[in-house]
Amino acid sequence: MAQTIFITGTSSGLGRAVAKLFQQEGWNVVATMRNPANESELTTLDRVLVTRLDVEDARSIGQALAAGIARFGSIDVLVNNAGFGAFGPFEATPIETIRRQFEVNLFGVLQTMQAVLPHFRARHAGIIINITSTSGRMTLPFGSLYHGSKYAVEGVTEALQYELAPLGIRVKLVEPGAIKTDFAGRSMVFTDGIVLPDYQPLLESAMGAYGKLMGASSEPERIAEVVYAAATDETDTLRYAAGADAVDMLAVRATTSDEEYFASVRTAFGLPA
Repeated sequence: MAQTIFITGTSSGLGRAVAKLFQQEGWNVVATMRNPANESELTTLDRVLVTRLDVEDARSIGQALAAGIARFGSIDVLVNNAGFGAFGPFEATPIETIRRQFEVNLFGVLQTMQAVLPHFRARHAGIIINITSTSGRMTLPFGSLYHGSKYAVEGVTEALQYELAPLGIRVKLVEPGAIKTDFAGRSMVFTDGIVLPDYQPLLESAMGAYGKLMGASSEPERIAEVVYAAATDETDTLRYAAGADAVDMLAVRATTSDEEYFASVRTAFGLPA
């Protein structure tokens, strides 16, 4: 009997790549997005249910899960992928942007996990895969809000393993580096708050460095393969670095002191000590 995966944020990028890969591997797929009426590709695939879910709308989460269970009988794997990145000087970021960063990247994940857990508990089985980032293990300039949201998901997920493993439920983290998606377009927000001249030279230097980092980015299909491995390897592995740049960066962070790491980032981003 085919297993079923439930994925948030499948309208583009990594979420779409994950949906297509699992479908190709014979899984049933519940592909969720905020505007399913605009979808024209996933709706043509066998064993794929495209349905609405907005992680800021708790009711839509419950409705999407109910639709998936009604269609396929059960959910075996949840992938929390929906998210966006707010970048720019913290001081200049409107509070509305700050709140939304955490509503989407953190509270959306928490709400979706809470919604699926009764189903997993009843079956004494299930896997939750939270897509975080190297940004949940290390920091870079002008990403304080995005890093904060990803560090939070990392901490919640790591702690959950203790209480969910005895119930037959595994939790996992997939940590990509840079991905060649439209994250830098629709899913990345640069602050549109007040312009503070003191930050401008620092911000311009940092943006150039971010451009160089994107040069080492991975195709979303490669990251999707790591998600597939996490869903199918039948181990209790918690963290999966995804992408060559992620593996390298996390290894460097793990083997350097705070002082050494901070100095290397300042140098790479052209920031004064």
